[in-house]
Amino acid sequence: MRILVTGAAGFIGSTTSEMLLDDGYEVVALDNLSRGRRENVPVRATFVEGDCGDMELIASLGAFDACVHFAARIEPADSMVTPEVFFDNNVGATFRLLRALVENGTSKFVFSSSCAVYGDRVTIPIGEDHPTAPHSPYGLSKLMVEQGLAWFVSQGRIRAASLRYFNAAGGTLAHPERHHPENHLIPLTLAAAAGDRPQISIFGDDYPTVDGTCVRDYIHVSDLARAHVLAIAALDEHPLLTLNLGTGHGYSNRQIVDTVREVTGRDFTVVTTARRPGDPAAAVAANERAQELLGWSLERSDLATIISDAWDAYRVN
Repeated sequence: MRILVTGAAGFIGSTTSEMLLDDGYEVVALDNLSRGRRENVPVRATFVEGDCGDMELIASLGAFDACVHFAARIEPADSMVTPEVFFDNNVGATFRLLRALVENGTSKFVFSSSCAVYGDRVTIPIGEDHPTAPHSPYGLSKLMVEQGLAWFVSQGRIRAASLRYFNAAGGTLAHPERHHPENHLIPLTLAAAAGDRPQISIFGDDYPTVDGTCVRDYIHVSDLARAHVLAIAALDEHPLLTLNLGTGHGYSNRQIVDTVREVTGRDFTVVTTARRPGDPAAAVAANERAQELLGWSLERSDLATIISDAWDAYRVN
């Protein structure tokens, strides 16, 4: 099968591309390199530099059996400042991509969605049937694409899976987690442990959680990537899937910091600052539906393994 992977130079996109190649798929890796890094793209993939919303470019690439769509802006706090950028990039470009794919006969679409569609008034753990009420333009942009995909599916124009991520983490030696700019807690904390940052900031300590800091569900990127590969096959049986990808267990920001200290054996300065706009207090997945419908299981998503793998990848890269 020939697969288009958008955002293939990013953390999750590159890891998934590698896994698809290992499983025998032909991968065309598309990225405009505005956030991703060229060296992340697997050498066995056919790399195309360009925008996923460029319909002429997508049409020129020929027919695909499926598209796995990662390309997006992913910073909730930034979306509170410039929502128009997120709606243009995450929504507008996605539907231009979809139109070009459908016109070329692509039959399957796996979409990188987010737990941000649920908002901040949630019942933990969060199931897929939980009401959606995004707390940020970023979350709304993901929900808008999900809703549009449902229309495409209802018209028989494509089969689609929306995979709602919780917090991707970990990494491999070939595909470490690194964003530009970096705003994810684990790589920032590892940078502080390595002495590459003077300190780590925790945003808010007055949330209604176990220690006052935000609680998140961290999933290893390898487990996340496997779910995408499985979703391509699952669409043969299910025309529309909406699935949470998480572990079902949450860790607070302070617990992450403590585990980084334990894994690395290093101490560093931690500073508590004000809350960031758009951050919910807690987000933990109910993941039974994904396990059942995809035949998916978690292999590397215990917290110590996530941070140990991330630390190894950080030091190598």
